[in-house]
Amino acid sequence: MDVNIVLQRYPFDVKLEDGSEFTIRPLAKEDKIRLARFFQTVSEEDRFYLKENVTAPEIIHGWIDNMNYERAVPILAIVDGNIVADATLHRSRTPARMHVGELRVVVHPNYRGVGLGARLIQELIDLGRALELEILFFELVDRREMGAIHAAATAGFEEVAVLRNRVKDVYGSLQDLVIMERSLESEMAYGHF
Repeated sequence: MDVNIVLQRYPFDVKLEDGSEFTIRPLAKEDKIRLARFFQTVSEEDRFYLKENVTAPEIIHGWIDNMNYERAVPILAIVDGNIVADATLHRSRTPARMHVGELRVVVHPNYRGVGLGARLIQELIDLGRALELEILFFELVDRREMGAIHAAATAGFEEVAVLRNRVKDVYGSLQDLVIMERSLESEMAYGHF
């Protein structure tokens, strides 16, 4: 399915079990400053494990200026005009891997533990289905990202590999990288989106 058709469902509001309310919508060109502010609220230790230096202005500018929903679909959670979470579905550009999507989710520290991350993971699963992906995966750091590992497991992701000593933490200690995966193949026929 065409990504532009899929994105027509946004924006919409979500109310979590604790009563918290958020607007869910894709990242837009006018979000440049808000996105930079959001990543500044994430602790240095949490940012250390992200795949890019999200506090570098050129990274944020590059994401926004070169936004291509065919490659990456960034979804935001907004409260009072502020970004409180960023969840992205990354799609491979190589033909051999176009059926696979990688999920990345970052939640503002004040909004963790209320189910927002889990809701965004479900949103990315729904996007993956709508975009006819067959496999979704996470790469998470063992012992450092236990909340994300738990949220992924609750959403049906299974640990498929542990790469020992693959990541160094902020203190220089080696940590394991956990690969979690969820197959969407059997769900494709049901049209969950």
